[in-house]
Amino acid sequence: MTAEIVHPHPTSRGVALFGDKVFFAAAQAVLVALDARSGKEIWTTKVAENKSAYYMSLAPLVANGKVMVGTSGGELGIRGYIAAFDADDGKPVWKTYTIPGPGEPGHETWQTDAWKTGGVSVWLTAHYDPQLNLSFWGTGNAAPWPGDMHPGDNLYASSVIALDVDTGKIRGHHQYHWNDSWDWDEVSTPLLIDFPKDGRTIKGLVHPGRNGYLWRLERSANGITFIDARPFVTQEVFTKIDPVTGRPSYDPERKPRADAAVTFCPGLWGGKDWTPAGYNPKTNYLYIPANENLCSTLVGKQQPYEPGKFFGGVDRPKISMSWRQGATHIGELQAWDMATGQRVWTHKFPFQNWGPILTTGGGLVFLGGTNDRNFRAFDAKTGTPLWEFKTNSGITGVPSSFAIDGVQHIAVQSGWGVDAQRMQARLDTFLGTKTDVPQGGVLWVFALRD
Repeated sequence: MTAEIVHPHPTSRGVALFGDKVFFAAAQAVLVALDARSGKEIWTTKVAENKSAYYMSLAPLVANGKVMVGTSGGELGIRGYIAAFDADDGKPVWKTYTIPGPGEPGHETWQTDAWKTGGVSVWLTAHYDPQLNLSFWGTGNAAPWPGDMHPGDNLYASSVIALDVDTGKIRGHHQYHWNDSWDWDEVSTPLLIDFPKDGRTIKGLVHPGRNGYLWRLERSANGITFIDARPFVTQEVFTKIDPVTGRPSYDPERKPRADAAVTFCPGLWGGKDWTPAGYNPKTNYLYIPANENLCSTLVGKQQPYEPGKFFGGVDRPKISMSWRQGATHIGELQAWDMATGQRVWTHKFPFQNWGPILTTGGGLVFLGGTNDRNFRAFDAKTGTPLWEFKTNSGITGVPSSFAIDGVQHIAVQSGWGVDAQRMQARLDTFLGTKTDVPQGGVLWVFALRD
């Protein structure tokens, strides 16, 4: 990796394995196919121009012989898109922009030329429904951050969109919040969970959002329909949500704008960021790694677009984080019953929680993500803590489970950095503390024995 690479978010979220190939989305916005046995390069394809501020950090999605990836760089003023390539030879198959251009449905939701540099990154891998042949993608916020710098609803920012895997055509969408002004990327792809509602089974899309609401939607061949939404952390921006469309209304004083300092809760890291939630079909519970009581203050600042430079529309040195008055904790592990749509238990942490979820058929929930470096197991039904182990670093990796000779194993990588480290630094500034979480890079494997 050379110094010329544009990659302000130094993260790789995994690879895809399909047939005899491993697919890797390289930081330079290049898609690479490797031989799974030898590791030799089979083909490479340029997805976007890195020097124009496009980069990638997600794991590819492979379906129907196509390798799909999305582009990052919204904070640098790109126009995001999702693209598909032939798995055999890497040739382009289709390309779909997350910001519609002139003549495309939704372009009218951008009232100025802001669509040309409007961001809407795709940070995380989509989910695929083989029955519908649709892939579901979460999208990032519009750029710059304050909404008065890109007036309009700004489709398809901060949304879930359904793409036809064969053609790339948008078959449906739901926008979680319009005219995003809070840096609330909604890039975590909704989980495909079927749940009961009003006497019928909903083919669901369930998403605990960065905006602090738990969204339950319905997926179909004809589109995406709003079902319901409930806050899972304290939300001081939304004043109500339309019960039919799911469109929120805002407190205008909590909406960042040019030449103003605005404080809002949850803060710009949201009630839940990119860290995956988990669903256990045996308990029918959704487990959310949440952060409660965190707020942010942004100072809007007009700035010209310059390729490759930060295009956030805020005074970066003045971005601050704070706790809600009277708060005594931040991190939470929550369990929500998908049959009722209600929260059933919560485990609280005094510090932030940046831990991806693994829940198992044996009735356990595994979670890291705290600055005390512990990896923990909870009872999936009751939330009772059962076990913890202090690792070398903080854990922001996604745990996995596998069996060898009938013995179940849990593996997780312990390593701290990027978002978790940046959040910790903001908290330390607010609290006047200095928290040292060692850098990691160690793979831990545990055996579950009787």
